[in-house]
Amino acid sequence: MVVENLAEVEKKICAACERAGRRRDEVTLIAVSKTKPISMIEELLPGGTRDFGENKVQELCEKYEQLPKDIRWHLIGHLQRNKVKYAVDKACLIHSVDSLRLAQAISEEGVKRQITVPILIEVNVAGEESKFGVSPEETESLVQNIAKLPAVSIQGLMTIAPFVAEPEENRTYFTNLKKLCVDIKNKNIDNVSMSVLSMGMTGDYEVAIEEGATMIRVGTGIFGERNYS
Repeated sequence: MVVENLAEVEKKICAACERAGRRRDEVTLIAVSKTKPISMIEELLPGGTRDFGENKVQELCEKYEQLPKDIRWHLIGHLQRNKVKYAVDKACLIHSVDSLRLAQAISEEGVKRQITVPILIEVNVAGEESKFGVSPEETESLVQNIAKLPAVSIQGLMTIAPFVAEPEENRTYFTNLKKLCVDIKNKNIDNVSMSVLSMGMTGDYEVAIEEGATMIRVGTGIFGERNYS
């Protein structure tokens, strides 16, 4: 089933790229495998899927140990400072950095291990109280401060848009994040590339692609509904 679901998602990605006049290779699909068994991930490997997203550090670590080492694990959930040491050498990209203190913890761990950790700054575009992320207004100054830290490399921005019935309702949030990304890129801050825009999930990834997403995070659309019980 997951292979068929992935093919369906792939079709929609291609159509959205075409509408936006973009190439398919400009968008990375992250299959969000949180709460899903290893067997489901393994079904996707023969087809070449290598980017998987996890919410929790512990789950990412468990799957990392059991699956092929060429998988690129994306940490997309909220990261606590005390868990940083487990994640920095396993995640290819940490999508959810939303404070200087968290970035400092990542930096210290990176220095210790002599690696540079790629991160995204999580922006709370809609100002939802239930969500993590820095406000759009404070994003640039946070970027400026984190950029000075050693062993951390800011690759771009990430957001989790509101859960809506109509994907169109999120278009303005995606447009605004893209604009913010371009504005920061134009400042040419050292150690900041702004080449990644991680936005769009199962319900709204097509709109996100039309508005410039370079990474989309699709879970339910590929793996089916989640059972949290």
